[in-house]
Amino acid sequence: MTQKIVKAAVDIAAGKQEKLYLGDISIQRDWGWAPEYVEAMYLMLQQEEPDDYVIATGETYALESFIETAFSCVGLDWKTCVKSDSNLLRPTDIAVGRGNPGKAEQKLGWKAEYKMPDVVRMMIEARHS
Repeated sequence: MTQKIVKAAVDIAAGKQEKLYLGDISIQRDWGWAPEYVEAMYLMLQQEEPDDYVIATGETYALESFIETAFSCVGLDWKTCVKSDSNLLRPTDIAVGRGNPGKAEQKLGWKAEYKMPDVVRMMIEARHS
């Protein structure tokens, strides 16, 4: 879904698309940057004993905030570009996804540097290049 949002924001700004249609934008997620998560996986593999860790930023954002950030990055007001479509609702979607990375920070020395606004900006920049 995040790629769909970013692509639509860039395409709408470029005049290639008119609107973005989405289902429920009230869901909440802990969005992080995949390369940082790979770093955390590497650190897990370096441990003497296997253990379970939660790899997350520790910050939860509504999808609406993700959308707003993406469209703001391309100079658009998301409210004029995004439309709700009940046919796109996912009844089994988790309402809130939240992670506590405290153990990873304590035992691995790992902490996410990039939060959702950073991730969105980097995704937008990658689409522009």
